Amino acid sequence: MKSPDVENFPIESTRTSSVVKTNRILPGVLLSFAIGGFTYYLHGIPTFSMISMITIAIALGIVIGNTIKMPNLFKPGIKFSGKRILKLAIIILGFKLNFNDAIRIGNIGFGVTFITIISTFIFTYWLGKKLGLNDKLIQLIAAGTSICGTSAVVAINAVIHASDEDTAYSVTMITTYSIIAMLIYPVIGTILHLSPAEFGFWSGFSIQQTSHVIATSFQYGSVSGDLATISKLSRVIYLVPAVILLGLLSSCNYGKNRQNLLANITIPWFIVLFLGMSLINTYVPLGTNVKEALINLDTFLFVVAMVAIGLDTKFKAIATTGLKPFYLAGLSWLFIAFNSLFFLKIFMITH
Repeated sequence: MKSPDVENFPIESTRTSSVVKTNRILPGVLLSFAIGGFTYYLHGIPTFSMISMITIAIALGIVIGNTIKMPNLFKPGIKFSGKRILKLAIIILGFKLNFNDAIRIGNIGFGVTFITIISTFIFTYWLGKKLGLNDKLIQLIAAGTSICGTSAVVAINAVIHASDEDTAYSVTMITTYSIIAMLIYPVIGTILHLSPAEFGFWSGFSIQQTSHVIATSFQYGSVSGDLATISKLSRVIYLVPAVILLGLLSSCNYGKNRQNLLANITIPWFIVLFLGMSLINTYVPLGTNVKEALINLDTFLFVVAMVAIGLDTKFKAIATTGLKPFYLAGLSWLFIAFNSLFFLKIFMITH
């Protein structure tokens, strides 16, 4: 009897394993993509157009996941979409960040951004502990409010591994207060007689979601809109150190197994690639069409990932959390709104 070809056997085995894995995740991935496509359709309806696609996606996922018993066939692909596709979306998000644009906000921008992000994160963490919430939920809300909205929530979640319920709750809260800010900021700006530059900086420094920053600031004119967009994107820079720091803290189990500290550290390679994409976007001329295509792809991948997280989220787990995260997100947003405006006024007077 002819003996098997030992050189080819491992290759065939690897191929078989890859095919089996692909077959396992394909149904759930296709389901997540299909619901993601339906999210785009809903967002095109005027009634839903004011709500971010991320919020619609996660809401759709939660409703479907809690009203229909999900067959086991779809579960591996849903898990894959909520984790691996999410990390791919974070990597491509780097193409939205241009370091040259960040430099354009100058000393005022860097000073106010640094102070408000650090102080808001510390305040939110302190208040969250006072309210008795778990560390991971607090970190998600703190990052989402202080840095860059739902993008920060999902990026931080990728390294601290919070529950799907905590992620869904955080995304919903962050988006809710971002919408409220979009509605009331122009009124407040008019009452306080803010200049277009002041209003633009303030919107970019304190509103969580980029889409709501743009929708809010351009009501004050193009100068306000341009400054708001640049200052908002400059906050994304802080996503890199935040993910690395919180990832290290999480991998070290907050001080457990100190003797094996270095062995416990996990490098978040997806954030390194995110930084690499940002550098490419800054120094390599990609062309407008390529950038738009990458940004559109990124948005869709985020939507697919949020659908998957929603499908894996249970109403009961959210209900047991109560309203404390709602209060935390609201007070955190108020803090960054007043804090950023206060320091913005000081910096603009002194410069």
